[in-house]
Amino acid sequence: MTLQGKVALVAGATRGAGRGIAVELGAAGATVYVTGRSTRQQKSDYQRPETIEETAELVSAAGGKGIAVQVDHLISADVADLVRRIRAEQGRLDILVNDIWGGEHLFEWNKPVWDHNLENGLTLLRRGIDTHLITAHHALPLMIENTGGLLVEVTDGTADYNAQHYRLSPFYDLAKVAVNRMAWAHAKDLAPHGATAVSITPGWLRSEMMLEAYKVSELNWRDATKIEPHFIISETPHFVGRAVATLAGDPDKARFNGQSLSSGGLAQIYGFTDLDGSRPDAWRYVVEVQDAGKSADATGYR
Repeated sequence: MTLQGKVALVAGATRGAGRGIAVELGAAGATVYVTGRSTRQQKSDYQRPETIEETAELVSAAGGKGIAVQVDHLISADVADLVRRIRAEQGRLDILVNDIWGGEHLFEWNKPVWDHNLENGLTLLRRGIDTHLITAHHALPLMIENTGGLLVEVTDGTADYNAQHYRLSPFYDLAKVAVNRMAWAHAKDLAPHGATAVSITPGWLRSEMMLEAYKVSELNWRDATKIEPHFIISETPHFVGRAVATLAGDPDKARFNGQSLSSGGLAQIYGFTDLDGSRPDAWRYVVEVQDAGKSADATGYR
């Protein structure tokens, strides 16, 4: 599978799933524009060490070409400028990944809407929904100039899971459900242009922030199972990255148009693995083990 000659935009690639996706697209040979708000000169409100320049360097080290562009995807004019730049420099866009989020510090678990901080909740919706629509509005016209394009909307939870489970905050719940539905809607509009739209969810992601929260690193991540036993099903950001890269390279990807996919589910279809050679099927595990109240055991799920 190769993406040589393909151009991708990973919107929201500073860290986590976005970074993993960008790097794996690069490993497949793509030119990848990576965007976010955090640069080496200016941090976002997260005040974290990860930067888009670092992501771009990882893309290039993996075998692709990484190009970092600071963009706040809530600012329509800035996104329009980004797409004009891609057009001028590359003349095409083959893959658009909407992974913009920025809501970790904004939601409050187990609080109804009347107890939740309203401004934080509304900001979460703007960052988690409006950004995706703004980016699609500006970028998809370039993508559909050539057939075979792919739009990937990144969310948390499959459509089936989110339809049956409350995600513990009215604002978080709405944001994650909306992104699944957004991909379904875009699929209707893209199909006549020979393009495909899907939503995808990683499983329990061993992102930089998650590892930090459990006070572990990627080298000793299993120590976190002493705090949360079900963390045994977790996966690296590269796993969802490989899911997106493999899907992008599939000439028959249109069979998935409009579908809600997961990294673990696609691994069962395509046969790719996480960095450790396993295939964690997190969303099946969550339903059959975690939500079922069973003891943590990933046997048969990795």
